[in-house]
Amino acid sequence: MPELLYRMQELTVRTIYSDLKQRASAAGIILPGTPGTLVKRTTGEDHEYWYRSYYPVPKKRVEVIVGRADDAAAYDEMQHRIAYAAWAAKQVATLAKLDYQVADKQAAAVLVELHNRGVFEAGLIVVGTLAYMSWLNEYGAIATAARTQDIDLARGKTLKLAATVPFMSSMMATEMPFYRIPGLPSHTPSTSVKLRGVDALHVDILAPGPTLGAIVEIPELAWHAQTIPYYDYLLEDTQSAAMLAGGHCIPIKLAHVQRLIWHKFYSSTQRRGDPAKAEKDLLQAVTLAAIVVDQESTDLQESYRAAPQALRAAALTRMPRILALLGAHPQVHDVFSALPKV
Repeated sequence: MPELLYRMQELTVRTIYSDLKQRASAAGIILPGTPGTLVKRTTGEDHEYWYRSYYPVPKKRVEVIVGRADDAAAYDEMQHRIAYAAWAAKQVATLAKLDYQVADKQAAAVLVELHNRGVFEAGLIVVGTLAYMSWLNEYGAIATAARTQDIDLARGKTLKLAATVPFMSSMMATEMPFYRIPGLPSHTPSTSVKLRGVDALHVDILAPGPTLGAIVEIPELAWHAQTIPYYDYLLEDTQSAAMLAGGHCIPIKLAHVQRLIWHKFYSSTQRRGDPAKAEKDLLQAVTLAAIVVDQESTDLQESYRAAPQALRAAALTRMPRILALLGAHPQVHDVFSALPKV
């Protein structure tokens, strides 16, 4: 029997996610790490202060000053924020048990720091597997998502930041020991950072460009990005969304789901040296297509015609595999079968 590519969460479960996302979008600055507790410390001058004690990453505890012991407003404000963080962490844990997609604590540290610095609101877009995971959550769909230690972030247009937000400083503020990955060839600037270890977290900054792997400057981040063909198309239309990671729900920006579908079909034809990643891109594209057709009665014809010719051609070359994956989704199978062969 053909296998379903996804199944839908119950409405009551989808409501938990919707409520969490709504509160997260209005929460403003997110407390990094664990919610923490308030502790009182006395300085050498016998002045008392409140500190928030928490773990920014596992096994590392830090304390950040909140205010003087007699500053009731600062104390109450931090207690309120800690209470929200604890509530959000509980909701995320519940959703994880119900098969929502949740990235790990290291990814959470990166995304929280960028959110708090206003970089997502300014236009930085989450792409790659994290974007796929987020779209599954947005639709309330349960599907297999390959675990990833990559965070792919893309800048389409100039980020609307009031001042430069240095990317490397943002990464170091996570309290994790990121290092720059040397550019290739060696004289080119870095576009990525990484933690130590073969399978450790890796953060890439990407941008549109006609040539794969060219280096362009991102002055708003005091950094550089690696270009990806047809990212101008992918990043043209974005949507506010959220990413569940660690114990957080973090507001982010995503590329429009139909643009992501067609670009992933294209990506699946470009990974000639990595068939596993090519198959992953294809499966993600087909799964998202099945969701939007089944759940929204979208026929995909309009977005297909609007996609660049190279993306349409890529989808057509993968059509036998696409149709094979859609055996349990006859309506979606018919939509792809009817796509113009141009």
